[in-house]
Amino acid sequence: MKLLLDFFPIILFFGTFKAFGIMAATAVAIVATLGQIAWLWRKNGLVEPMQWVSLGVIVVFGGATLLTQDETFIKWKPTVLYWLMGSALWVGHYVFKRNFLRQLMGAQIELPPHAWLVLLHSWACFFAVMGCLNLWVANHFDTDTWVSFKLFGGLGLMLVFVVIQGMYMSRFVQEAPEDKP
Repeated sequence: MKLLLDFFPIILFFGTFKAFGIMAATAVAIVATLGQIAWLWRKNGLVEPMQWVSLGVIVVFGGATLLTQDETFIKWKPTVLYWLMGSALWVGHYVFKRNFLRQLMGAQIELPPHAWLVLLHSWACFFAVMGCLNLWVANHFDTDTWVSFKLFGGLGLMLVFVVIQGMYMSRFVQEAPEDKP
């Protein structure tokens, strides 16, 4: 359910773009993200920091797109978000001496410190590469191709990366000892 909620604005953006174009899709993405945040706030009483950042980025870049009627701004939005996420991981590690991935996932999985460090750097690099790839697609292809890449290419690459990360983490996961009767 959480995964569907996370992708709700992207799916609405894609559908609206196919039916009505980039400006309508941008407006729908802003409203959908606002709705997503309101729903999370009402249901849980709190919203994760990255969701607030995502809201801010869509409002700023989507708003700039609508005000100027220039689709360039909305095309920058995924890159800005990817680079903010990757930068947050590196700033957390190098400035605050914290591994934000470990803080986020440490209660669910136990890994040795070096494995957490590999995960942190690999995710930060993945976000950096995804930001560059988004800019390349946005600047070298038409808007229809960029929107399709945003939904299918971006999510597909994310899925492949998550599977690879899962395989890496599985090397360190130990089975719980069985209870003896």
